[in-house]
Amino acid sequence: MIEFVKLALFAITRNKTRAFLTMLGIIIGVGSVIVMIGIGQGSKKASEDIIRSMGTNMIMVFPGSSSKAGGGPVGLGAVDTLTPDDAQAINDELTDSVAAATPYVRTSKPAVYEDNNWLVGSIVGAAPNYLEIKTWNLDEGRYFTDQEVRSQAKVCVIGKTVQDNLFPGGEDPVGKTIRIGNLPFEVVGVLERKGGGPMGDQDDTIHAPWTTVMRKIKGSDHINFIMASAKGDNLTNLASDEITALLRQRHKLGPGDTDDFTIRRQDDWIQASAQQAQVITILLTVAAGISLIVGGIGIANIMLVSVTERTREIGVRRALGATQKSVMFQFLIEAVVLAILGGLIGVGLSLGVIALLQMKQVPALVQSWAILLGIGFSGIVGIAAGFLPAVKAAKLDVIDALRYE
Repeated sequence: MIEFVKLALFAITRNKTRAFLTMLGIIIGVGSVIVMIGIGQGSKKASEDIIRSMGTNMIMVFPGSSSKAGGGPVGLGAVDTLTPDDAQAINDELTDSVAAATPYVRTSKPAVYEDNNWLVGSIVGAAPNYLEIKTWNLDEGRYFTDQEVRSQAKVCVIGKTVQDNLFPGGEDPVGKTIRIGNLPFEVVGVLERKGGGPMGDQDDTIHAPWTTVMRKIKGSDHINFIMASAKGDNLTNLASDEITALLRQRHKLGPGDTDDFTIRRQDDWIQASAQQAQVITILLTVAAGISLIVGGIGIANIMLVSVTERTREIGVRRALGATQKSVMFQFLIEAVVLAILGGLIGVGLSLGVIALLQMKQVPALVQSWAILLGIGFSGIVGIAAGFLPAVKAAKLDVIDALRYE
């Protein structure tokens, strides 16, 4: 076997340019497979991190039955089946499984401070326990209070993106008055930087009492949905079940009645994100794997040419006692060595590309199993590509091979 490998390396180095061009398909194929898997897995992890950053053990209760909306809850504000009292009941009665619950109202309005204005992506109306649900902290100042919720006070807490755009000179926003739409609001706090989320920049937000947002900004009389959080990872299912039972009781739904609300857990989003990332990864990997197949065809083609070029060599080896089996193994191993060398170069290239993507803040991860998959698949391609040329070489007639010029 060592002798076969030496002969293979000698044959490859004798025609370096042809060998490199032959390996090019394998290099691109293996490198592409590893990079595509790395991007897919990196995107999956980034999505999961973003969803987790929204809050620990978060549960969202949407108005409307999922069965009436094609498998998903009715759009925000489309129906009015949830009330602020429902959120308060969840807080008061489900203390064993639910850590906190709040009515949630959302809209978008421009905010103005002196000569600076900014179209805020998300103006959120919630209760003071909203930060607990979202596992969010304040960078400075304070959050609004229950008394301010009851009195519909015009106070707000701003995100870092809003601060950067309304106070670009670095002025402390706490205590300043900004205008949201046509209403003046006192800034009482600034949120810590949170980063991106499924709905965009989480820092492009203003928080205010839900009563103020609902009635004074939106001019509405109903909430969008209820947001809650379970007390622990192992209590999320229990919390969801208890919220379902409580709301069915409050809404006077009978045993055969469909829920007039839809519950979505954070785990559901993570699983959906993982499934989506897996599908994308498979599609990208299949597309990259085509390069490996093309590379295998290139190896088979070159090996057939090599058998023809080395017909006299094969005849001499057979005349000196080489068996058909040894001749077949010689050319088969040469094809495998060619493919594995291409695979190793492809691995090195892919590691460099992933490192470059990480420097550019593109989510990509090096997966050891993807490297093993790439090298293993390149070896299989080498065996498949070299089998036919190896059999052809082994079946050459000795006399005809010796006479070949």
